Amino acid sequence: MRGNKAVSTADEAKADAGAPATRARVLKAAFAVFRKHGFSGASTLEIATRAQVSKRDLYALFGSKHAMLAACIKERASRMRQPLELAAPQSEADVAAFLIQFGTSILRVVCHPDVLTVHRLAIAESDRAPEIARTLDRNGREANHAALADWLAQVQARGLIGAGDPAAMAAHFLATLWGGLLIQLLLRVREAPSADEIDARARAATDATLKLYGPVRARN
Repeated sequence: MRGNKAVSTADEAKADAGAPATRARVLKAAFAVFRKHGFSGASTLEIATRAQVSKRDLYALFGSKHAMLAACIKERASRMRQPLELAAPQSEADVAAFLIQFGTSILRVVCHPDVLTVHRLAIAESDRAPEIARTLDRNGREANHAALADWLAQVQARGLIGAGDPAAMAAHFLATLWGGLLIQLLLRVREAPSADEIDARARAATDATLKLYGPVRARN
């Protein structure tokens, strides 16, 4: 009994350790196949082959191609929101620093070629599979806006920003951050922003938002 229990525990530990690596490998393979063939043309067999898993294992991890794409979107969206999971700001300077970090994180992730590929896939498949676009919007734009609005509400409760609707503040910040950049990137009419441009955009969005919504004493 003791030996069997030891084997069982070892097997569970191996599964726990292997699942994240397998999941990451499948998502990487799925991106490659989606990029090559488009969403509709992507074969789960090719994804499984690239990921070196069986189709049975593939469907055990993800029930469908849509689920794979949704997982890819959610994973990247969570990276954007990571700065907002830091400790609560203690000063107005902290608020500015966190907003800059959040803006930088969003731009770096969304401007990545893989994420732009997801956006183009969602656009290309919007007639046949509108749920892809809804998943992208729900887990990307909507989720980031909601997370930022929630964070700003907490900051407001601490007296570190002035009165106003946190959702409107978040929308202002994100609109200033992006401008027309995402459309230009999706249309391939410009190159991805440099690290310096990303930093400058995040700082400009932060300055504009705090100038409009910062504490009264900071605006005078």
